[in-house]
Amino acid sequence: MDIHGQLQTLDFVVIAAYAVGIVGIGMWVSYRRRATNDLFLADRSFRWPSMALSIFGTNVTPAFLIATCGIGYSTGMVAANYDWLAWWFLMLLAMLFLPYYITTKVSTMPEFMRRRFGEATYKFLSLYTLFTTIVLWLAGVLYAGGLLLQQIMDWPLAVAILVLTVIATSFTVAGGLAAVIVTDAVQSVLMLLGATTLTVIALIKVGGVGRLYESVPASYWQLIRPASDPEYSWLAMLLGYPVMGIYFWCADQTIVQRVLAARDVRQGQLACVFTAFLKIIPPFIFLMPGILCCVLHPCLKDPDQAFATMVVNHLPVGMTGLIVAVLIAAVISTLDSGLNSFSTVFTLDVYVPRFRPHATPRQIKWMGRLVTLFAAVIAQYCALGLATVERDLFGLFQSMIAFVAPPLAAVFLIGVLWKRATGTAALWTLALGSVVSLGVGVCRTKGWPAEVAWPGFMFLSFYLFVGCSIFMAVISLLTRHSPDEERLPSVRDTYARQDVKPTFVWRLWGLMALVMLAIYVVFDWSLIMSMRVD
Repeated sequence: MDIHGQLQTLDFVVIAAYAVGIVGIGMWVSYRRRATNDLFLADRSFRWPSMALSIFGTNVTPAFLIATCGIGYSTGMVAANYDWLAWWFLMLLAMLFLPYYITTKVSTMPEFMRRRFGEATYKFLSLYTLFTTIVLWLAGVLYAGGLLLQQIMDWPLAVAILVLTVIATSFTVAGGLAAVIVTDAVQSVLMLLGATTLTVIALIKVGGVGRLYESVPASYWQLIRPASDPEYSWLAMLLGYPVMGIYFWCADQTIVQRVLAARDVRQGQLACVFTAFLKIIPPFIFLMPGILCCVLHPCLKDPDQAFATMVVNHLPVGMTGLIVAVLIAAVISTLDSGLNSFSTVFTLDVYVPRFRPHATPRQIKWMGRLVTLFAAVIAQYCALGLATVERDLFGLFQSMIAFVAPPLAAVFLIGVLWKRATGTAALWTLALGSVVSLGVGVCRTKGWPAEVAWPGFMFLSFYLFVGCSIFMAVISLLTRHSPDEERLPSVRDTYARQDVKPTFVWRLWGLMALVMLAIYVVFDWSLIMSMRVD
């Protein structure tokens, strides 16, 4: 579908206004915070609303938007599980991990590992975090966004990638995490408004909710699929999704860094709760347009064209430009977060401890800016390299997360819950577990060996997680703690140090549980009734 050929002058004006506006907001935040030297955590001064919107914006990528709409077109609401199960792990971040992160005043996930497991684990995880940030958060998102901008503006891919990089890097270099959080919050609101507008317009053209429900197969509304389903079985979700969720929401630097900027534990916990409530929305405004497209345009050859088809055929002039701006916002909000996270880890965990241990705050700030520029350049080259390797980015990066997650999820979860876990066990679990997990991922992707029928990536992620956990437990029992390992307090002791008890936050999580239970009952009522009859 040629979006570029459908854009009018007003649409280009809207797109240009978005680009100028978002850079202007970022620069304004940078100017207001020019006196601070904390480029990475914004002086730990943020409250929950802006942090939650920043997490939400970072999580929404252009590949996510387009592919989610495509999945809605071909299979219905089942992919909503990816959003509606996230609240369990946001709760785990808020109520288990975050009190440790904030009370120990760490700035990065590798720094937390140093406090818990010592120097060797810290060094390995620092380098590994840089690798995953470049691959998962920068190169892939930049390439997907470049392809999108290429189609919209009819530019060469290299030019499209360069423009996106310049926009994201401009205010990230100048204002650091503060500018990233504020601009992400603005872009999240834009994404929500734009996608909601598209959904409402399409729903009116279909004839309302009742007409939509009757126009597609009943299976389109089913969230819980049987174990025999090849892609979205309930068993795969039950086993594999938690491994990915623990890593992505609780241990990934790019996500967790937003709540590390909280002024206290309570603000960070409220940010997680608000993010969980925001995650209720995407299936209704990002996935639902795909189902609406299935009714309005039932003969598409490629489901991934569903989003573009809806934009081109059902939005008035000017609104098309707004939706294009929404897609670009999805690129920028993820890209600026990845750039800032890469700069944070490299500067604080590599440059300062290894090369400049006595650097002043001003010197650290300027090194952070230089590293942001360096990461932007490297990401551009990696993004262009992906053009020769793989086109199915959504599936590729979903499975990549599944194979990156097992050793990291095991080490972080066991490290917090089990005091007997040792630094030696953590290091070898990370090192060997990463080699094995990534090796299995490559073999499955390439189909090696040909005679092996590989299970789904979620099942493999679970098996690898179990293997890493058993390995870490055995090695911990066979080794002793090293002198540089720090004994963390218990969860109860951590909460005892807080000025405010988390009673109100727990009530909000209870409300969240009731809301999600109601959603699943509504969508799977027929399945529940059939189970009662059986």
